[in-house]
Amino acid sequence: MTENLEALGSALPYLLEGVFITLQLTVGGALLAIVVAIGLGLLARFDNIIPRGFARIVIELFRGTSLLVQLFFFFFVLPLPPFNIELPAVFTGILALGLNYGAYGAEIVRGSINSVDAGQWEATTALSMSRTQRMWRVIFPQAWALMLPSLNNLLIQLLKGTAVVYLITIVDLTAELNRLRVQTDVFFAYGLGLLIYFAIAYLLTLGMNALETRAKHRLGQGGKWRDTITSTPIPDAKGAGQFG
Repeated sequence: MTENLEALGSALPYLLEGVFITLQLTVGGALLAIVVAIGLGLLARFDNIIPRGFARIVIELFRGTSLLVQLFFFFFVLPLPPFNIELPAVFTGILALGLNYGAYGAEIVRGSINSVDAGQWEATTALSMSRTQRMWRVIFPQAWALMLPSLNNLLIQLLKGTAVVYLITIVDLTAELNRLRVQTDVFFAYGLGLLIYFAIAYLLTLGMNALETRAKHRLGQGGKWRDTITSTPIPDAKGAGQFG
């Protein structure tokens, strides 16, 4: 154990650098994914077949192919003719993660919008709102509160998905853990990795819980953020989220 701790002390600066790269990939990929998800999710609801068809093709392309293959395509194929596009490694990782998980998120966005009560749609029609006003002032805020729990799960999956980017020479947390394994042992290195990934995932979950609570507060629902750590949401008689 003493030898393992000494090796950990020597490797700590590199592990912290790996954590930083992993956080970069997670945050960058998540921001791109939410933009892609909202954009494609809204396009998939258009009556016009052209934007709807474009959205369906992109969604199915990135959902139906492997993240690893997409990563290799962006990093190894794009620099070749006829594309001749060479992307930095970290940007490539963010791009692949954002597009892949954004495609999954698009279905969450579309489904959440469709789940908004029909009475809300009818009310916006009765108020003679434009299509844009109806979506951004009434429908989307309610759909946003509905989609956040599923987006939270997707964010955690994205965090875990960053582990594959070391295959394109990015020295992230997983790559540093592999190096530490050589200096210590499998149980120590990967046990430490589990704890680090869990800590990051838990912090991300707390952040998403805060967003969900804020979104529900704006709709006149929900409890206090600190209650989300220790309490389970209990629906009231109208289905609004409350905490007990």
